[in-house]
Order: sequence, then C-alpha cells, then structure tokens
Amino acid sequence: MRSKSSHQWLKEHFEDPYVQKSWKDGYRCRAAYKLLEIQEKYKLIQPGMVVVDLGAAPGGWSQLAREWIGRKGALIAMDILPMAELEGVEFLQGDFTEIETEAALIKLLDSRAVDVVMSDMAPNMSGTRSVDQAKSMYLIELTLDFARKNLKPGGDLLIKIFHGEGFDETLKVCRQEYEKVIMKKPDASRDRSRESYLLALGKK
Repeated sequence: MRSKSSHQWLKEHFEDPYVQKSWKDGYRCRAAYKLLEIQEKYKLIQPGMVVVDLGAAPGGWSQLAREWIGRKGALIAMDILPMAELEGVEFLQGDFTEIETEAALIKLLDSRAVDVVMSDMAPNMSGTRSVDQAKSMYLIELTLDFARKNLKPGGDLLIKIFHGEGFDETLKVCRQEYEKVIMKKPDASRDRSRESYLLALGKK
C-alpha cells in the first residue's frame, strides 16, 4: 500500500503541466524543458559538437542534444541508472564517483576534446539537508574536475546546483576558470526546489 506522501507525489507528478507536455511532445521527461529554455536563450549546443551528458537517464537532455548536434556531432551519456537506447548516443552505465567510470568515459571520448559538458546529476536524497548538500557538492566537484581535463578551451559547462553549503565557493571557482558565469532557474524547475543551473561559458 502506498504511503500518503507517495500518493501525493504521484498525484502532483501526473498533474504537472510539464509532465503532461512531455508526453504530448514525445520527450522522455519534464527536465527536457529546462535544457530547451537554456538552449533557446544561449544557443549552447551547435551542430557538429562533442557533448557529454552526465546524469543522463532517462534521456530527456540527450534526446534534445542529439537533434542539435546532428550527424556530424557526438554525444556520450552517462548515468548510474539504465537508459533506454537513443540512436546516435553512446551510453555508459556507471557510478560517476568511481574512478573506473571516468576512465571508461575518457576511453569513449577517444581523444576528442569536448565542446559542452552538461550535468543534471543529483544524489539520492536522504531528506537530511546537510547530508544531501554535501553529496550534491561532491558530484559537482567531480564534474568540474572532469571539465578541466576534457573540455576544450572556450568550451561550456552546464551543471545543476543546489543552494546551500559550498554554493558560493563553486561560483567563485567557475568565475576563475570561465569567461562568463550565469545562474538560471528555468521555468520547468519546481518553485519549491532549491535547484538552479550554473552555466559557465568560455573555459579559459
């Protein structure tokens, strides 16, 4: 029997206008509209680019990015969860906190410099805010490090970030390493969510 809280979540989920719109538009999840809004404003992803999508499942961001990069582009997606196949997307299932996963990603890149690293990763939430924030910031640190090593000069980074401990320090680091840093809370982000998206443009 479902708990009262899970029943409420399901009710809210199925009544969510972005969930309903995703079904109508054929997108894999409501998160697609977050990337779509950012893309419409900043033209982050262009034809022929090499893109890495971290925390990709169920594939809403990869689905869009695959269209934008076209046949000459390359897209590598990674998640700890399985993801249904997408034509033209190389998918790696693995835990990004493990060294072996990063090594496998780099192997798939096959010496190609990356134009865009995007991450919608978030830890499994425990409900304890300080613990969840620490786990989230660790994933962000790993993503920043991956971008340092694999993103080409002038390349861009899009990353989900939660307001809390470590937020200001991350912002400071990105401003040192990129030409421009923009904070964005897309319309598709739920009002009560602490999430924002950090867009770091032009790797120095």
